[in-house]
Amino acid sequence: MNRIITGNMGEQAAAAFLQNTGYNILAQKFRSKMGEIDIIAEHRGVIVFVEVKTRRSILFGFPAEAVTYPKQQKIIKTALYYLNLIKKPNSSCRFDVLEIYLLQDDKIKYNHIINAFGR
Repeated sequence: MNRIITGNMGEQAAAAFLQNTGYNILAQKFRSKMGEIDIIAEHRGVIVFVEVKTRRSILFGFPAEAVTYPKQQKIIKTALYYLNLIKKPNSSCRFDVLEIYLLQDDKIKYNHIINAFGR
């Protein structure tokens, strides 16, 4: 299975996981000239910007390790753009990473890292 299919499966699983745990999905695959945010959600009055990382194994490291400092900065800039776009620049927000493990027995394991990084 190629990376694009794996990534799409992970993002779909992540959105379902977030909805099932009380998050309201506001946008998926939000793109701007600044970059892309996988999922934007609202939870208990906080806007949550979620970076989804999907793996079939940890052979090449844990998924969250792929969210490097430069990637974090790009996500933060994109998030600030989004907040200005919806005219809520001072909204309470946070940045999460949701690790998705697609296991061989068709099961999915989730690791939701809340406040994984900040501005």
